[in-house]
Amino acid sequence: MKKLVGSAEILVSRAGEDRDFRERLLASPRETIEKEFGVTLAGGHEIHVHEETYNTTHLVLPPPGKLSEAEREAAKTGAASLEFLRKTMYDPAPPLRPPAVERTTPGERAAASGDLAAAGRESIRRGLDFLESTVDENGAWSCIRFNIADPDIPRHFERPPFISALCVLALECSEEPQAKALCAATGDYLVDTIEFPGLWRYYRHLPPDLDSTALCSIVIAAHPWIFLERNLPPILANRDEAGRFMTWVLAEDEPDVVSRFRIEADPVVNANVIAYLGDRPETADAQSWLETLVAEDGVDGSSKWYPDAVAIYYAIARAMVRAPTALERLRPILADRILELHAGQEGFGNILQTALAVSALYNAGSLERIDATRETDRIVSSQREDGSWPELLAFGDQELKWGTVGQIGHGAEAVTSAFCIEALERLVEILKAE
Repeated sequence: MKKLVGSAEILVSRAGEDRDFRERLLASPRETIEKEFGVTLAGGHEIHVHEETYNTTHLVLPPPGKLSEAEREAAKTGAASLEFLRKTMYDPAPPLRPPAVERTTPGERAAASGDLAAAGRESIRRGLDFLESTVDENGAWSCIRFNIADPDIPRHFERPPFISALCVLALECSEEPQAKALCAATGDYLVDTIEFPGLWRYYRHLPPDLDSTALCSIVIAAHPWIFLERNLPPILANRDEAGRFMTWVLAEDEPDVVSRFRIEADPVVNANVIAYLGDRPETADAQSWLETLVAEDGVDGSSKWYPDAVAIYYAIARAMVRAPTALERLRPILADRILELHAGQEGFGNILQTALAVSALYNAGSLERIDATRETDRIVSSQREDGSWPELLAFGDQELKWGTVGQIGHGAEAVTSAFCIEALERLVEILKAE
């Protein structure tokens, strides 16, 4: 869905100038809004338009919170509340599986396939078969929370909305029916987990965060709260003095359990907020900050949550295409920065880093600058027999400089697989055009 800026303000302004439109908006709000903007709003959500008069005032109360008062009090004990944290976990998590064994070299596999684009398409479908078997009946994706420093510490399944949004955004480029079905099911799950006025939290014991909120908002853009930008005020209020978006939305009654290790302005979080809000005056400072980081080659160490430069570049490149004209000046230098990560035979790193680099280059308009045949063959060759790709660190603090809390990492076969499918969709497009 095309991002519209100030849709609610547009409706109010139009209703003030056009009496016929005002009457239609009052009588049939959903149909009138859809016709006005050429959109289809998500079903199952009623829309009421109230008209104040000189003798009538409306006070609109927000819906009650999804957490009870007792749960909110329990959450305020923060990370020490293991019992509360366990409510977000789904155990047991399986042990880490080794990567696939490549039976042939990339060159041999490419030669044997005869049609690498067709092999890539088949790999995509096998990957979607795997994902269909892992996403639960509610549309929730699983991730695994693990200790980076000590592999003997128990691993836990988790199903935060963030993971689901992150993965389906990677799948949205695919026209495969399975991909579309997974995206639709996950959209329903994100609607079920939304909190007024359009915020999401990673764990129940943490406050809402803008990383989760931005990505989930992009996925369910047709939800009336999101389309009418009901969550815009709390997002804009969550900026620092430099105009950068902060990670945690710390309302007065929210648990402040992150202050000991928080990094206020994270580049990926800011890129994701820009992708959601678009190119508008309120995101200008955040855009300038990201442009400076990339131009001055300063992304290393700028993010606590994302493990390496390619993950940051991927998020920035995604914002370029999600928010047309935003960060446009970065396009050529961003491509150069990504290509600088390519290290000879080692490529961009592991298979997840390779997939992120491929998709980021595509979004930056420079995918033709790499060997599409080689990268396609590498991704296809890394796929397991069951259609999955290996679990790798997707986000978390790999430098271990944040103590016990900072040693937590997150990743899953499903997460890696979603990004590999996205990369293959991009590469197959290039191969078919050659």
